[in-house]
Amino acid sequence: MSATLKLIREGVGMELRRGTFDVLVDGRSVGSIERHDAVEVPIDPGRHTVRIRAGRYSSQDHSFEASDGETVTFRLHGAMMWPRYVASILKPDLAISLRRE
Repeated sequence: MSATLKLIREGVGMELRRGTFDVLVDGRSVGSIERHDAVEVPIDPGRHTVRIRAGRYSSQDHSFEASDGETVTFRLHGAMMWPRYVASILKPDLAISLRRE
């Protein structure tokens, strides 16, 4: 059997980092996600790491455990406040917010 990783790209307000974001699971690209979109990625049960990337900008790595038949959901969005947007120029892994639901 397998598990599912569900990603929802939705935030309140305007994203300052726009465009298509790449989805990486365990360091490998498994697809992409557009603004106001949701994607589901089949994954093997076990421990995984997810990261969202847009060019040199990214989220921080998030580790999670998935069981057989489980759906693990994360919500993400690009930087939405100017201080975070500016900080991401120096620290690119602040550019995209990724949070487990």
